[in-house]
Amino acid sequence: MTGTLAQIRSFNRPVQLLLVNQLTINIGFYMLMPYLAGYLTGDLAMAAWAVGLILGVRNLSQQGMFLLGGTLADRYGYKPLILTGLGLRVAGFGLLGIATNLPALIVASVLTGLAGALFNPAVRAYLAAESGERKTEAFAVFNVFYQAGILAGPLIGLALLTASFRWVCTVAALLFLLLLIAQARALPARHAPAGPDDRSPTADWRQVLRHRGFLLFSAAMIGSYVLNFQVYLGLPIEVRRVTGSETPVAILFAVSGLLTVAGQVRVTAWAKHRWSPPQAIVRGLALMAVAFLPLAATAAISPATGAGPWRTALALTPVLMSTVLLTVATMIVYPFEMATIVEFAGQRLVGTYYGLYNTLAGVGIAAGNLLTGAALDTAVTLGWPALPWLLLTVTGVLGTAAVGYLSRAGHLTTTPGAAAGDRRSTAKT
Repeated sequence: MTGTLAQIRSFNRPVQLLLVNQLTINIGFYMLMPYLAGYLTGDLAMAAWAVGLILGVRNLSQQGMFLLGGTLADRYGYKPLILTGLGLRVAGFGLLGIATNLPALIVASVLTGLAGALFNPAVRAYLAAESGERKTEAFAVFNVFYQAGILAGPLIGLALLTASFRWVCTVAALLFLLLLIAQARALPARHAPAGPDDRSPTADWRQVLRHRGFLLFSAAMIGSYVLNFQVYLGLPIEVRRVTGSETPVAILFAVSGLLTVAGQVRVTAWAKHRWSPPQAIVRGLALMAVAFLPLAATAAISPATGAGPWRTALALTPVLMSTVLLTVATMIVYPFEMATIVEFAGQRLVGTYYGLYNTLAGVGIAAGNLLTGAALDTAVTLGWPALPWLLLTVTGVLGTAAVGYLSRAGHLTTTPGAAAGDRRSTAKT
């Protein structure tokens, strides 16, 4: 942790504020969202389809609006979009705490999702602009704060849940309100570098959509997001299968979060010293593919339901191995992946590039979850327990091969100006 603290202190004040910003955002979000479905089905006695609709609307309003949020950040400055997003999150979480009917809850979900679509691209674009040539290191530290928020949020929410879910919503909304006030006072204004002409947003979108290298990279990386999401889908299902209990699922999140907080900066420094960014991404993706092999190899082992603690621990070992490998792989990939997007954007349209990238990733996650769920069901029906894990391994192999090909073909070094026929100024303002 000493190296992480030294890394944090080495960045300027705006970067440090952005790190605290993301930590607080994740604490506020994860202290509420993991318990929302239980509140809706329990306290409000809502049908499962209504809960699915509310959660789906939240995800759609965030993923579907990322591109717009990124474009607005590029045009009107990063700080206004961060503050607007925080304000919408205050309103959304506040409404979740008092709403009791479906229309109001849908409005609250839309506000909550739209908030993320506004501040997420802006925060990442701001971080990239402020960190200069140290983008990879900045995103490594950013991931530490991101994961720390995921670790702390559910624990705080669980403590508040002993009072009521309304208290969880109230405290989360107040947390975002305090963050909004603090960022309004302390965060310096920052704009994307100006272009040589005043183009419409659709012109910017056309530039991004004509950037072949970026689009190919985005498509090649979709599989990595599907694999990462298995921490929330496939791995918890496997934990329940082998132990017959929900309780050990928390261990997965604790292991993943603690590994990232403790090792992200060191892993990034190690990888940067040995590999170029494309090489680091390719090797990280290869490790993601390998991460599911322990589960494939032990899929036929009988569940440990009702067994003693040692049998349960033994049954959990393959899942924990997969969790560790997947976490380390993500630590390798993430900082270089984010820095690569900045290189594609050429700095002026960083928010727009991040927005489209996240939208494509969101669509990929939705499709990947559907296919993964189908594979898990098919595995049970046909008696092929290794099927989903082998398919996920193949997904990782294909992603590794695709990014490796793009790197060898020179697509990961193409500038946006060359791709769009419109080279832009990268001067800072």
